[in-house]
Amino acid sequence: MTNDDLKALIRTVPDFPAKGVMFRDITTLLADGKGLTAAVERIAGRANAVGAGAIAGLEARGFIFGAAVASLLMLGFVPVRKAGKLPVPTIGIDYALEYGEARLEIDPTLIRQGERIIIVDDLVATGGTALAAAQLLRQAGAVVDRALFVIDLPDLGGAQVLRDNGIAVEALMEFDGH
Repeated sequence: MTNDDLKALIRTVPDFPAKGVMFRDITTLLADGKGLTAAVERIAGRANAVGAGAIAGLEARGFIFGAAVASLLMLGFVPVRKAGKLPVPTIGIDYALEYGEARLEIDPTLIRQGERIIIVDDLVATGGTALAAAQLLRQAGAVVDRALFVIDLPDLGGAQVLRDNGIAVEALMEFDGH
């Protein structure tokens, strides 16, 4: 299955969540067993090629791909959670959203000092959430220099934001617009 085949499995929903937005819906990719397997294997291959020590996935859709990649590579998985979801002491970071703020948290005991952790998520748009996750993981002692995505929306500039902060970015596919 080629990356173009995978791209064809992504459903586009116009005017969601707001007029003018072309929402890239990965649920149609998730529902296709061969497509999901191919996407996970491709991301895992890229993570393995650069020597990942662990995989971090961003809540919520990054958990799907990140945990599958970690399992395939027999690596640990670090969930980067929304505020208040972890039952243990956490460290967190506040970051800006398009309309407001949000907070991410991790359990810092899951991070080995100097461990290379690769961020995996479904989509990079403005890059704010992935950058906040990288900063948080770095604060806990991880080396974060790579992020892998299923989809990049290059018109929104998120991949460049990450690159400007020392994070190499790869995606299986790109979509124009937002």
